[in-house]
Amino acid sequence: MASAVRGRLLLVPAPLDFGCDTPTPLSETLPAGTLAAAARTTHWICENAKSARAYLKRIGEERPLACALQEQHITELPRAVHKKGDHGAPGSARFDASTLLAPALAGHDVGLLSEAGMPAVADPGSSMVRAAHELGLVVVPLVGPVSLLLALAASGLNGQNFAFVGYLPQDAAERAQRICALEALALRTGQTQLFIETPYRNAALLQALAQTLQPATRLAVASGLTLADAHIRSMQAREWRRAEPPGRHTPAVFAIGR
Repeated sequence: MASAVRGRLLLVPAPLDFGCDTPTPLSETLPAGTLAAAARTTHWICENAKSARAYLKRIGEERPLACALQEQHITELPRAVHKKGDHGAPGSARFDASTLLAPALAGHDVGLLSEAGMPAVADPGSSMVRAAHELGLVVVPLVGPVSLLLALAASGLNGQNFAFVGYLPQDAAERAQRICALEALALRTGQTQLFIETPYRNAALLQALAQTLQPATRLAVASGLTLADAHIRSMQAREWRRAEPPGRHTPAVFAIGR
């Protein structure tokens, strides 16, 4: 018989140093309340079990875990959710995550993790949140770094009207066409356009932006956010044509506007 007391779905942010050589101390990027809640949690849904365990190990160095690392219940989201999304986009079906929340129905808090930043924001996990609401579970977003908002705040671009558009096409012609369309929208409406790229393609994307954008269009690039070597610059496209690209292996957020 299921417990009368239901658990909650905790959205647990992760530091933005995933894949970086030098990790940032958790106490510098996550508040004590978030670390305490994560340390109490024993059931997890994540992108990758290996990196989730590595993160929990780091949390355990700050706060005693409720149970040993090898006793934590960790379940990965299906691979299709990573590749095609979980909202029924073209070529994919809506993902029903309700079965993954069985521990919450039995009374356990369930933590949702992404590789970096806030789960379900520019990362998989919204299907879990949707399912939790449909099941009547309490959803608790914990405080932590969100790269998109940090980059927007530091860009000097319009923070009252903005949109995140994900990744731009890899094909050069399609990418240039998409850049022009986003630029036209940004210049016409004042809406800042935010997007990201796989770190090793940062330089190629920046070069395409500098060459395609109108000279006076403002482009902001924020890389390595919250890290000791964070690099944030915001200037006109004409100036970017002479600038150094962000680090090859450093996650970056790009923004264009006026």
